[in-house]
Amino acid sequence: MSLAALLPATTAFIQRAPRMLVGGAWVEAADGQTMPLHNPATGEVLCVVPKATPEDVDRAVLAARHAFDDSAWTRTRPRERQNLLWKLADLMERDAQLLAQLECLNNGKSAAVAQVMDVQLSIDFLRYMAGWATKIEGSSVEVSLPLMPNDQFHSFIRREAVGVVGAIVAWNFPLLLACWKLGPALATGCTVVLKPADETPLSALKLAELVQEAGYPEGVFNVVTGTGITAGSALTHNPLVDKLTFTGSTAVGKQIGKIAMDSMTRVTLELGGKSPTIVMADADLKSAAAGAASAIFFNQGQVCCAGSRLYVQRKHFDNVVADIADIANAMKLGNGLDSSVDMGPLISARQQERVAHYIEMGRESGATIACGGEHYGPGFFVKPTVIVDVDQQHSLVQEEIFGPVLVAIPFDDEADALRMANDSPYGLGASIWSNDLGAVHRMIPRIKSGSVWVNCHSALDPALPFGGYKMSGVGREMGYAAIEHYTELKSVLIKL
Repeated sequence: MSLAALLPATTAFIQRAPRMLVGGAWVEAADGQTMPLHNPATGEVLCVVPKATPEDVDRAVLAARHAFDDSAWTRTRPRERQNLLWKLADLMERDAQLLAQLECLNNGKSAAVAQVMDVQLSIDFLRYMAGWATKIEGSSVEVSLPLMPNDQFHSFIRREAVGVVGAIVAWNFPLLLACWKLGPALATGCTVVLKPADETPLSALKLAELVQEAGYPEGVFNVVTGTGITAGSALTHNPLVDKLTFTGSTAVGKQIGKIAMDSMTRVTLELGGKSPTIVMADADLKSAAAGAASAIFFNQGQVCCAGSRLYVQRKHFDNVVADIADIANAMKLGNGLDSSVDMGPLISARQQERVAHYIEMGRESGATIACGGEHYGPGFFVKPTVIVDVDQQHSLVQEEIFGPVLVAIPFDDEADALRMANDSPYGLGASIWSNDLGAVHRMIPRIKSGSVWVNCHSALDPALPFGGYKMSGVGREMGYAAIEHYTELKSVLIKL
């Protein structure tokens, strides 16, 4: 399928003048600068977007501050916030194919997969969060106050919107991650300044159009495009931001966390991962092999909770690895606009070089490349790769590669599997493949990760909190936990 298969609306969107949304107006960068976006499937320039300055970010934050403090948004009732989120979700459903094509062009992923996964999950999440808008509640408390024994009191606890939210998202799931931030913020009555990843702002800009069409007041949602080092830094340092929420690398997340603590800004960080996939001897091995392949090769391996470490009970190790290699070798790589393609390109030449570097490190250390290992262009392609004969302490095992590279290691028993699974600075997700419920329930509490999947991997639902242990972050996305992260508690005591 060629670019000629694009919807006219998609073509029109990428050809429009470079603008970003600040305070309800579509504006250029203050100094007029732009930056190019590339199509990962071809390496060619797709379009240009504004390269925001610190001044632009400050104007967006002021607009969000005004909308939170002084506009009609502050008087919007829960039912209205619920209905607006439903309207936004309906508009996204109407434009689902357009949003999916923008994700494909900007990110490289399959447009067909993006429509049924990224876009649909975003819609489902907004509708889930819409329901919470009318269910945010406090509580009344009977107090003792022994130093005032003769007085009567009425005491209660309020849950209130945290305020202006600065949201910074990664490039692997641009639309979905934006909605993970936007949903609970709008449900609780916050306002938002979104800084999408440098490489992938298109779906965020389209989302901003839909927010306007849904009828949100000016300044409630703002989008600034630009670089992390300039626009992202300005948003992180702005003193009028009440909460920062970031999805991205652990290294950047640690910097944002330190900055937030300097001003006591509330913070949620969803960071990197190196998730283990554990295949026990009693598992359905064919299903486990297919599941392990999907866990690492989905979205070209550019998934924070990708199953990038495979541990298989020793007696079945060779067979499971061979089955995964067969799956990898049969995958078709190409432009994500082609619905027959199984895997698209990586996001950028830089990411392609990073992944290729790790594969070469494996070769140089004596590891065996069971399949794949090659990279090529035009575009930023890396073949799905499986590597064996690697020591547990090797960088391939300990560091996040963020590409279609699976490292496989055998284990002897349950204790051995748990030891290696937990031997990582990360703790975002893990999966166990087994039909022995006794073993599964013994293992689950001993695995140090925010999510554990059994006989599946990376299965996310809006009702289940998502986040990590250790270097994988602080706080949780999704579920009621997200509402807690976008609100503050206020204790009230009234002497009668």
